[in-house]
Amino acid sequence: MAPTLKLQCHFILVCLLALRGESRYLELREAVDHDPFPHLAGGASPKRELEGEPLYRRALRCVDMLSLQGQFTFTADRPQLHCATFFIAEPEEFITIHYDLVSIDCLRGDILQVFDGWILKGEKFPSSQDHPLPTTERYVDFCDSGLSRRSIRSSQNVAMIFFRVHEPGNGFTITVKTEPNLFPCNIISQTPNGRFTLVMPHQHRNCSFSIIYPVAIKISDLTLGHLNGLQLKKSSAGCGGIGDFVELLGGTGLDPSKMLLLADLCYPLRGPAQMKVGCDHTVLRMVSSGKHINRVTFEYRQLEPYELENPNGNSIQEFCLSTL
Repeated sequence: MAPTLKLQCHFILVCLLALRGESRYLELREAVDHDPFPHLAGGASPKRELEGEPLYRRALRCVDMLSLQGQFTFTADRPQLHCATFFIAEPEEFITIHYDLVSIDCLRGDILQVFDGWILKGEKFPSSQDHPLPTTERYVDFCDSGLSRRSIRSSQNVAMIFFRVHEPGNGFTITVKTEPNLFPCNIISQTPNGRFTLVMPHQHRNCSFSIIYPVAIKISDLTLGHLNGLQLKKSSAGCGGIGDFVELLGGTGLDPSKMLLLADLCYPLRGPAQMKVGCDHTVLRMVSSGKHINRVTFEYRQLEPYELENPNGNSIQEFCLSTL
């Protein structure tokens, strides 16, 4: 199976587990029986929309995952009461969801809601601490707003919709597009391996980069504005009292604010900082006071099975390995 397809199947299994409460074995069987990402399995693959080219189109499943632009239609063949679609774009992109056609019965209890981010089992990404909007404003409910908010744009590279449709034949059609984000913040990685630079220019904001895999991560460059011209003596209290710093977090859920703090950095690096994290979910989080320009460059790769079985080197894995 191709690495990209493995990643997409990993995402869909996480989503199925959270929404349906079934065992991993049942989810795996369903994922094998139905490929939710046929465009990744070989043959002609749809490309991001180019000017003058037709939109990519396909039907939505009750639980689905989308990583490309296009027009997507859900039509209920029976009452569908617990459905969601997860959207993920490139790190440097926003997502816009546009309602083309909606045929649901709000009075009967149908639901169509857009959520700015992802939410699973009550845990949110970005966390409430890191998102610019309060949680209540991150939901846009079609049954409250109708088509007065026909287009909804995410604040980061992930978004999702919840929906419930009772009457067979009812449903909706949406068009999903992306646009550039000059200063990406609060990102879920599409790939288990990569390199990224997170920049926060004079904004009082926290930004997380999420990797839903056990990974080896190496921070090769760290520039925090408060360090310019200063040589600070590290204290045993860590970085909590300093306004600008970087955290490395690990856990099994989605919300960074509920994860274990593995390391924090707020002082000049003496060479690259490296660590293996055996958690299902690894997050690098930058906390910025808004007084400075902060920048961190890092690279990451998925850990091999033998590395999880035989941990060594600079690693903090005991907490996470017990829950794998």
